[in-house]
Order: sequence, then C-alpha cells, then structure tokens
Amino acid sequence: MKKEAQLTPLERMLDLHGDMWVWIAFAPISKLVPAWVAGKRTRQESKMLIQRLQSSTDGHIPFFTSDELPHDADALLEVYGQTLVPPRTGKPGRPRNSYKVPPDDLLYAVVCKRRERGRVVEVTTHVVYGTPERITQALADSPVLSVISTFGVERNNLTIRQHARRLGRKVNAFSKDHAYLEDQLALSFAYYHFVVPHLGLRHRLAPPLPTKGSGSPKRWLQRTPAMAAGLTDHIWTMDDLLSCRVPPRFVWSSTPNRQNCGVPH
Repeated sequence: MKKEAQLTPLERMLDLHGDMWVWIAFAPISKLVPAWVAGKRTRQESKMLIQRLQSSTDGHIPFFTSDELPHDADALLEVYGQTLVPPRTGKPGRPRNSYKVPPDDLLYAVVCKRRERGRVVEVTTHVVYGTPERITQALADSPVLSVISTFGVERNNLTIRQHARRLGRKVNAFSKDHAYLEDQLALSFAYYHFVVPHLGLRHRLAPPLPTKGSGSPKRWLQRTPAMAAGLTDHIWTMDDLLSCRVPPRFVWSSTPNRQNCGVPH
C-alpha cells in the first residue's frame, strides 16, 4: 500500500493504492463478523459488504445501525429494496423507470457524532428506514442493545487491530498489495471466530465443575463467536484452524463437508 498523500496523479486515477478501509458487518449477540470488505470508502464497497452479508444469512433482514456515512443507506436499499414498476399511463412519452422502496422489515438507524477539535461533543441518532416506533420495539426485543449505538463494531475494531498488526496505528507493518491485506484479514477473522474465547459470551456453570487435583472448580463455560453462532461446538486450537480443509465453493451450495473442520452437522 501507499499513503494517500504520497500518491502520484496516475496512481490516484487508477485507484489501486492509497488508504484502505475495512468494512465490517458485526452481529452483537454472537460477536460474529459475518461479512467484511477491504477497499476504498465508496458506495461500491458498501454495496459489496451488504451483498456478502445477505448471502451469508438465511434471508432475515437484521436491524442495522451504523455511523452517518451516506453510502450505507443507498446500499441497503439497493440490496434489500423491493422494485416497483410504475403503471403505464397511456400517455405519449417515455414510461417512468422502475425504482426501489424499503420493505417494511428493513430497519436502519444512524449514529451522528459532532466533533470539535477532534473530540466528540454531541451524539444524536436518526432513523433512516422504518419508524421510530418500530425501532423502539426492536431495541426492546434486543438482548444486547437498549439504545441506537455502534459500540459493538467499534469495540470489535479494537480487537481486530490487536490481532492484525497491519491494522495497528503508527507501525511499520503494512501490506504492499491489496491481496496480502485480505489474506491477513481472513486469517485474523478466522482466529477471532474459532480460536479466541470471548469474555462477553461465556456462560456461568451451575453447579461449578470440579477440576483435577486441588484446583478451584470451573465456574464458566468459555465460548467463541463461532460457538455462539452455532458454527462449532468447541474451542479450536491453531492446529485445528490451520489444518481445516475448506471444501470447494461448488460443494457449499449442496452438502457442505463440515466434518473436515470439526463442525457438527
């Protein structure tokens, strides 16, 4: 990669180098990152993220929150919106073009932060899709959210920075190629999902389980995001992760060979 301020006019035109942004879709209940994109901060990357999220879910439309980047609203409408075709009027002239409208179950709210001298001095929220009443009901039904917030993904950003040195601030470790950055991020997210227990996902054992020798009883069942999402039933080791045989993509659409990765059927 190369810093944005040091790009030549030709490199700016080709849009192959410079600053890269990591777009993340974060599930606050399971702490899972079901989709991510590394690229520029444009509408194209926003749409790619929503498309990847849609393809990794069961068709249910989640309750979305984000910062006030306008690309997200456009991408959500383009991916989840319903296409309406205006009826013919019978009058001469070109017929009206079709357009998309948000479905009733699409709920999206943004967090707006006002800064002065680099510090946040005011935080407000705004409902983009849905009604305030439905947003309030979605928050009441959520086991982890009580207000419109982006705290989950912001905390996850810190976690990923700690796992991926190439995302650290003011370090000399950086990717010179976009593909290298994506490969390193893929490994970091896999490690985060399957290997590292998440403190917010642990369950208290009742009663505690005895341990060998004179050790204190085990009071907590540790879980990873993949365990919370039902993707596996145990914490993986790095050997498990690196030796996992990922089946070809054409197999995923029929009968995934999950046995190779230790994932229960």
